[in-house]
Parts: sequence; structure tokens; C-alpha cells
Amino acid sequence: MSNVNTQKWLLDRRHVLRGIGATIALPWLDCMRPLQAAAAAPIKAKRSVFIYIPNGVNTLTWQIQQPGADYELPEPLTSLEKHRQVITPISGLHHPDVLGKHHNCDKVWLTGANVPADGGAFRNSVSADQLMAEVQGVHTRFASLEIAITGGSLAWSREGIQLPAERRPREIFDRLFGVEPGGKEVARRNLNRRGSVLDVVLEDAQTLRKNIGGEDRNKLDEYLTAVRQVEIRTQRAEGWLDVPKPEVEEKLAARLTRNIDTKEAGDYYRTIYDLMVLALRTDMTRVITCMTGSESHGLAIPEIGIVQTRHELSHHNGDPEQMRRLTQTDTFLIEQFSYFLDQLQTHSDGEGPLLDSTQVLWGSGMAYGHSHGNANLPLILAGGKSLGAKHGQHIDFNLPKIGQYDMSDARGHYTICSRPVDTDARLCNLLLTMLQRAEVEVDSFYDSIGTLSEPVA
Repeated sequence: MSNVNTQKWLLDRRHVLRGIGATIALPWLDCMRPLQAAAAAPIKAKRSVFIYIPNGVNTLTWQIQQPGADYELPEPLTSLEKHRQVITPISGLHHPDVLGKHHNCDKVWLTGANVPADGGAFRNSVSADQLMAEVQGVHTRFASLEIAITGGSLAWSREGIQLPAERRPREIFDRLFGVEPGGKEVARRNLNRRGSVLDVVLEDAQTLRKNIGGEDRNKLDEYLTAVRQVEIRTQRAEGWLDVPKPEVEEKLAARLTRNIDTKEAGDYYRTIYDLMVLALRTDMTRVITCMTGSESHGLAIPEIGIVQTRHELSHHNGDPEQMRRLTQTDTFLIEQFSYFLDQLQTHSDGEGPLLDSTQVLWGSGMAYGHSHGNANLPLILAGGKSLGAKHGQHIDFNLPKIGQYDMSDARGHYTICSRPVDTDARLCNLLLTMLQRAEVEVDSFYDSIGTLSEPVA
């Protein structure tokens, strides 16, 4: 996919929200950078994918017990054996400001934002994927792609506003590769109409802002910033109208746009993953988030005999049968993830396997759902070889501080899911590492205290 030919969507660095003066000056955005400047040197694609599972895992059957290269994959992870040299399982990471606040685990997985002690409403911060999208998105039609099989989006703007997510395979395909009925000119008129509506909203807000108090003005400013972002995306979309979308082979398009019931979980997951791979292959985007389910919305898997939701299974109260089923769902989700890695390794970006230029983080913001423990998060980092990643080892921030794992002592083992063994082992350290690999020029990310050490960094 070539770069956009027109640059109507470019903004001046001094651009501010109309109608509210200089109080809401926009941050530096890549849509302010001329494409000629970005294209002065050959650009190598640096892709990032984030995949979230809800409610943690059954840690008694999940936990890898050996650090380093000679680790053994436990039952739920065995389908990843063939990918051993391109993955790094990580144990012991956590978000310090989220401990004990389980209702917001998915919301802050990629932000690390502080959650109030009472678990109530809070102001989120920008997610790591959106910082990557600001840098890598200047080269693609879509700065990022947000997908949610169930639940909400993982992506949050600089203003802490959750971005909308696509849910159904046909919707995702149509957004990426579909042609709007009526053709390009109809699409242009629709975009212009949307822009006109936004103009009216901003003009009305100018009058309203003069007649409300300071606190309400702050709330209005936050809302108007979000409106302005929509306007920027609308202008950008218009700029891409003259660039043809990639043509997708008819047989593949038919398979990816079938009406699939979520009860057919395996087929559904694999179709979503195929769409993600196709989006990366065609360079429609270089940043993808996929929420497979929030803490209260995880799919049942009837095809393997699991009729309960993941939330129900995670609250097993020590029932051995429920725990066995939870392990089954862990195994199923890893098998689908292994399929995704298969596809990334199979397809090339012209210089090597797509996986080499794609860093993937799979995991959860909760460790153990039954106790709502969210230390020792289950995380797997994969791919990104050409971005500098090194794999083949299990990185464990719990060992050797706890001696060794005793899987027969459930209470003792679950303790490390509630209280971090190493308080410096923060998920934001990993996110900072990934941000720098995606050429985001930051020295810290939220509560990070540095990047991860070898062999990841």
C-alpha cells in the first residue's frame, strides 16, 4: 500500500480546538507531519498487536516452574512448543496502581492508570497502542484497528477516552477493504456532512462555554477534545479516498465475511485472527488491539463442552471440576493464539515472516479470577525479531525470591497472584520496552522504572 497522495488532513502545529481558545492546544500528532518528511528515508514497518483474555488463568496448571531456556510448558501451553524460539513467557509482572481493583483490569491493561481504591469511576490515561499509532499510523490508511469479540476496546486516547471497537468479522472486513455503496464521491459527501455536523457542535459549544461554571467547562473541554479527534480522523479519511484499497481474493473475502455465531468459538477466533493478519499483510494498519472479553464478558466454548462463561469458571470456589474446565478454556485460548502465530510466520512482508516485524503481547490484567488477584499476570510476548526482540526463555520475576513453586499448596501459590514478589517488576516496564521498539520516543510510560533487561530488550 502506497502513502496517501493528498495531505488535506494535515494540521498546523499551532492548531487548537475552535471555540475554546488556547486552553485545549493539541499535542503533537503525526497528522501534523508532512508525509514527504516521513518518507525522506526508507521506512521499515514496525507492527504491534495486543490480545487480551479476561479473568486470568488457572494458575495451578498454568504456572511455568523453571526460569531460563530449559523451561517446560505446562498442559495449557503445550500448543506453543513449536513456537518456542519466537515467544517469551513472562511471570511476575503487575500494575502497582491496580492491585486489588479487579473491575478495571481490562481498562488499564495498556495504560497502567491509577484506579480509585473504591473501584469507582476514574480518569484513564493514554494506552500504549495509541502512542504507537501516532508514530506508525502516519504510513497507513488506519492508524490503528480496535477489535472486541466481547467487552469494550483496549484502546484509550490521550484524553482517557475509550475508542470504539469493531465486533463482527463482516464489519471488520468492510471497514478495511469494503467500498461504500455509491462509490468514492458518496463517501466524500458523507465525510463532508460529518465534518459540517462537527463544525456546528463546536460553534454551539463556544456559546455554551460562556455560560457554565469552571468544573463544567473542564468536562466540556474534554468532550470537545474528543470531538476534535473525530474531525481529524474524518479529514484523514477524506485524504485516503483517492488511494484504492487492496483487492482481496474472492474466496478469501467470502470466508472472512461469513455470518459466524460466537457459539462456534474456534471458528470465530480464527476468523478474527485471519482478519488481523490480513490487515497487517496489506499494511492497512500497523497497530491492532483485540479484546477477547472483559472480566464480565467472556465467551462460553460449547464445542469443547464448556457452557459456562469464563467469568463463571474463574469463580470456581475450589470445585475440581470447575477448575478442570477453566484449564480447558486456558488451553483452548492458547491454541487459538498459536494459530495466530502460525499465520504470522506463514505470511511474508517481503523481507521475512510477518512475525519478525510484528511484536505481539498476549495476556490478562488479572492473574487469578477467583480471588481477583492481579499480580503475577499471565503474559506471553512473541515475535518482533527484526525489532530487536530475543526469545526462547521464560522470564520469571518471582524466582528465585520465593525459592520454588509448590503447586500442591494452592493457598500459598495464589498469594503471589495477589501480592507481587518483586515490586519493581511492572507491566509498564514491558510496555515501555515495546513502545521504544515501535520507535515511540519516550523514556518512561506511566509508572515504569525502566525497560526489561535481556533477553527481551
